[in-house]
This record gives sequence, structure tokens and C-alpha cells, in this order.
Amino acid sequence: MPTYTALTTLSGRDAAEALGEALEALEPAPTGVGVFEIEDGSGLWEVGAYFDAAPDEVALALLAAAHGAARFTVSVLPETDWVAHVRRELAPVVAGRFFVHGSHDADGVPEDAEPLLIEASMAFGTGHHGTTQGCLRALDALSDAPPPARVADIGCGTAVLAMAAARLWPEARVIASDMDPVAVEVAEANLAANGLAGRVACRVAEGFRHPDLAAAAPFDLIVANILKAPLIALAPDMAAHCSPRGRLILSGLLTEQGDDVAAHYARHGFSLEKSERIVDWITLQFRKMS
Repeated sequence: MPTYTALTTLSGRDAAEALGEALEALEPAPTGVGVFEIEDGSGLWEVGAYFDAAPDEVALALLAAAHGAARFTVSVLPETDWVAHVRRELAPVVAGRFFVHGSHDADGVPEDAEPLLIEASMAFGTGHHGTTQGCLRALDALSDAPPPARVADIGCGTAVLAMAAARLWPEARVIASDMDPVAVEVAEANLAANGLAGRVACRVAEGFRHPDLAAAAPFDLIVANILKAPLIALAPDMAAHCSPRGRLILSGLLTEQGDDVAAHYARHGFSLEKSERIVDWITLQFRKMS
């Protein structure tokens, strides 16, 4: 059975989410709807829907016009086993001492590596993105510093960064949060698959808005691999939840966004210690001044 896609773009998160909700009411109903920010600094959002039958293109055109979106592009996808395809195409990632791999590469873990198992079907946070690699490399570089007692992974996705921290610092209290309940379920499954169940507490929370995060603070190390806008919005909470002389590792940033984020965090009491660029992405490491 063919799968049909309908994709469009428009400005603003609220408008994009409203269009996504409207798509769900179409007949034939879509099997899935996604709303994503395009990470190029343009402010545009992509809205897409998947259908098992050809969608009503007149209805799509009316929805696009009503919500100020570009005209939908409708395509037919070839029948592909995407998980198998990803397994063939995605090689393991080496970032510092960490070897991020799927189960199909479990036999190829180097003896001196710290393996982190993330299945190819887990689409967000497999380790292949430059931001995830940058955060893993930054964590690895901190292994010679005094160990943090409390670590937070904000917007954890697959929890690959929280798992890396748990492996580096076995005595640390590590907590991971994500606003998406599905992400938290994936994180807990990954922790179990990596033998880390019980080592990392996972919570559904927007930023630090959970009593368990408040109780665990202040954190000696906070990692957040999200996007520029939420990182800037979180700066006051980062300062409130970070211990004196504590560190932040921030990513999810295009290289040209790094200076703005660094300047914003400087105004909240953080000093930029180092940065690393991987292709078009940048990872920033900060130290709280007091």
C-alpha cells in the first residue's frame, strides 16, 4: 500500500501547531501529523501529514490558505523498510570515548570504548547529529575535572547524554527531563537496554518545571541539546538551578547562533569556557561565575 505525504511551511509555532491540529480532522484522516521548526534561523516551521490513501488536495489547499501556509506538496513514498534502511546507512558514531551504535553493530564495539546502544528506530538522538556529538565530546573532555555530584539533562530525547554522564560519573545523581512523554518512554527503554535502569531518573517536564528537578538542584552540570529559542528562554532557570562554579553544556545551535546565546548567558552569570563546531553546528560550554 503506498504512503502519501503532504508537506508545507509557514511562519510561527502557534500557526504551525494550529494547522497540524486542523490536518487531523481531514477525511481521509492522516495516519500521522508532524510539526517541526526548520533549524536554519528562518523562523519557518514545517507541517507534514502521512496518509494511507490519496489526500483531498482541494481541502489541503483551503487549509493552507486559511492558515497562511505555502501550498502543500503531495508526494507518494516508495514502500521502504525504513528501519532496515537506517541500519544499513547509519554507521556507529565515535565521540570521545563514546561509541554510539545500534544492536546490529554490537559486535564491533572497540575494547577501549564506552558503548551506548541507541536503536536506529529511535529517530531523535541517535548520536549522528553534530549537536549530539558535540555534547558527547564535551562530556568526555570533562572526565578529568572534579566529578559532578548532580547532573541534569534537559530536553533529553533518547537520554543518550544522560546515559553518557551516568557512565562517566557512576556516583552522580543524574536526572533527565523532556516535555514529550514519548521521549521519556524512549529514554527509559534506552536506559534499560544499556543496563542503566535506576541510574537516571526520567521525568516529563518542560524545562525544570518538575518538583523532582527542584528537589535535586542545584546541579553541578546541566546539559541541554535543544534549540536557540528555548535555550535563551531557559537562561534564568539555568542560573537558578546551577550550583556556584557549575557547568553548562548547550547545543542544538547553528554556528551563527552561538554568539547570541553566549552573550545572553553571560548576562545571567555564565562565562564561556570553550566551544566546538562540527559542520554547521556549535556546542557551548559555560561555567557559572558564582
